[in-house]
Amino acid sequence: MTTSQKRWITASVAVALLFGMMPVASAMHIMEGYLPLGYSIGWGAVCIPFLAAGIFSIRKIVAQNRKALLILAMVGAYAFVLSALKIPSVTGSSSHPTGTGLGAILFGPSVMSILGMIVLLFQAILLAHGGLTTLGANTFSMAIAGPFVSYGIYRLSLSLKLGKKPAVFLAAALGNLFTYLITSFQLALAHNNGSIAEAFAKFAGIFAITQIPLAIVEGLFTVVVIIGLESYAKPELGELRYYREA
Repeated sequence: MTTSQKRWITASVAVALLFGMMPVASAMHIMEGYLPLGYSIGWGAVCIPFLAAGIFSIRKIVAQNRKALLILAMVGAYAFVLSALKIPSVTGSSSHPTGTGLGAILFGPSVMSILGMIVLLFQAILLAHGGLTTLGANTFSMAIAGPFVSYGIYRLSLSLKLGKKPAVFLAAALGNLFTYLITSFQLALAHNNGSIAEAFAKFAGIFAITQIPLAIVEGLFTVVVIIGLESYAKPELGELRYYREA
């Protein structure tokens, strides 16, 4: 990586962190205390095997290519800033981009379980977005379920010969939407009047009003970021899953 490329990536990380630290009124993931204790513990337990796989994946990536650390940092910052920009939606939650599709495309979905959890933890502590008791639920929806769907859509799109940029767009947009389907299910499971299906339809319907446009925007923006990385960090991308599996 040349000096100019390092400066470009470092600057993008710095800008993302700067905007990500700006407070957003009424912004949150599933907020602190909104889930019963049993649900909070249960979702946290479900995340454990995915987090373990994420640790192994990151260790392997860094051991094979230490230059990937800069791109890993950029991916984390990208997820931080996008998921910090929220629109109040369903009571106890909100609509927002997720930013996790980019990392799933570049590194595979397991890596995003760790990066996404770190993003959510910092947002809960520093920005009061989400919460510590709901960290497990938020991690599962945004850092596990969404990235796995993004990666699956990306691979499927490539196998169908749709082209790399359409594949990136679909992966980021549909991963975003799936995150909110899971969030709707989590909320419906904990808060319903005897019918989980009706509660799910209600939560998902309200989310859809704001989330569908946001998903489209995130898909387009992720394509732009990929174009930038291909222009300034193509040698580093060549060592990642993004090119090896294309």
